[in-house]
Amino acid sequence: MTKENQIKWIYRLVLLLLLFLCLFLLMKLNPLYQPFLSALKGVFLPFFLAALITYLLHPLVEYVHERGVPRFVAILTIYLLFFGGVGYGIAKGFPYFVVQLKELLENVPALSKDYKELLTRVDKGTSALPYTLHSKIEQYIDKMEISAQNVLTNAIFSLRKITDYFFVIIVVPFLVFYFLNDFEKIKKAAWYITPRRFRHEGKHLLEDIDESLGGYIRGQLFVGAILGAAAMVALWVVGMPYPILLGIVIAITDIIPYFGPILGAVPVILIALTISWKMVWITIGIMLVLQFIEGNILGPFIVGKNLHIHPVFIIFSLLLGSELAGVPGMILAVPVFSVLKVIIVHIREHRLRNPIDKAE
Repeated sequence: MTKENQIKWIYRLVLLLLLFLCLFLLMKLNPLYQPFLSALKGVFLPFFLAALITYLLHPLVEYVHERGVPRFVAILTIYLLFFGGVGYGIAKGFPYFVVQLKELLENVPALSKDYKELLTRVDKGTSALPYTLHSKIEQYIDKMEISAQNVLTNAIFSLRKITDYFFVIIVVPFLVFYFLNDFEKIKKAAWYITPRRFRHEGKHLLEDIDESLGGYIRGQLFVGAILGAAAMVALWVVGMPYPILLGIVIAITDIIPYFGPILGAVPVILIALTISWKMVWITIGIMLVLQFIEGNILGPFIVGKNLHIHPVFIIFSLLLGSELAGVPGMILAVPVFSVLKVIIVHIREHRLRNPIDKAE
C-alpha cells in the first residue's frame, strides 16, 4: 500500500470516528434539545405530512395529466379519490376503533392480572429445577412482567395522544391541495432561491434521491396498508380481540425493515397469551403467513428494487433511530440513511470527479 493510500485510509478512519463521536454526543444531549424539538414538531408536522402525501400523489397526478386530462381536473380527481377513500375508511372504522380502544382501556387491569397468573404458573412449574437456574428464570419472569406492563402503558399512552393531533388532521388536507395545485410554482421558487452555481447540481441530486427512495417509500406504505388490512380480517376471523387496533399497529410497524414484523407481532402475542395457548399458536401462524406473503409476493412485485444498502448499515440506522426517537425514529431511519447515502455518492461521483461549471 502506497503512502498516499495510507493517508486516505487514515483520513477516512478519522472521519468515521468523528461521525461516531458526533452521534454519541447527539444521543447524550437529547434531554437538552428535546423540548425545542417538541415545539418544532408541533409547527412543522402538518407541513411534513402534507409534503409527504404530495410527494406520494404527485406521480399519479402527472400520470393522469399525461393521458390528456387537464391538470386541475387530474389534481382534483386524485385528491378526492385519496382523501375520499381515507375519509370513508375513517368514517366506517373509527366507531369500531373507539369501541375497541375503550374495551382495551377497561381491560388493562384484567390483562395485567392474567399476565401475573401466567408468570406465576411458569414460576411454579420451574420450582423443581436447581436453585441457580430457578433464580435466573425468576429474574427473567420479573423482567417479562415489567416489559409487558411497559408495552401496554406505552401503547395506551400513544393511542390517547391521537386526540392531540386533531388540528394536524384538519390542516393537512388543505395543505396537500395547495401543494399539488402549486407544485410547479414551488419547484420554480426552489430553483430561484437556490444559488445559481448549485442549481443544476441540486436538480440532479433530487432526481437521484427520488429514483432511489420514491418507489421504496410508496411501495412500503402500500404493502403496510395491505398487510394491516389482511391482519385485521384474519384476527377478526379467528376471534382475537381488538383486531382493528392490532391491524393498525401491524401496518405501521411493517414499514420498519427486519424489526418491524417482530414489533408488530409482540402486542398480538401478548394479548393472545391472556386467552389461550391455542390462540397464541394461531396468531403466530397468522404472522408467519403474512410475512411470507410480504417477503415472497408483495415485496418483490410492489416495493421493487431495494435501496442497495448493506443490512449492517440498515440495522445500525434502525438502532440509532430507536435511541433518538423510538418507533418513529426507526420508521424514518432507513429513508434518512438512504438520502445521506445518495448525497455522499453524488458528492463523490459528480462534484469531486466532474465539477460543475460555476457559470451558467
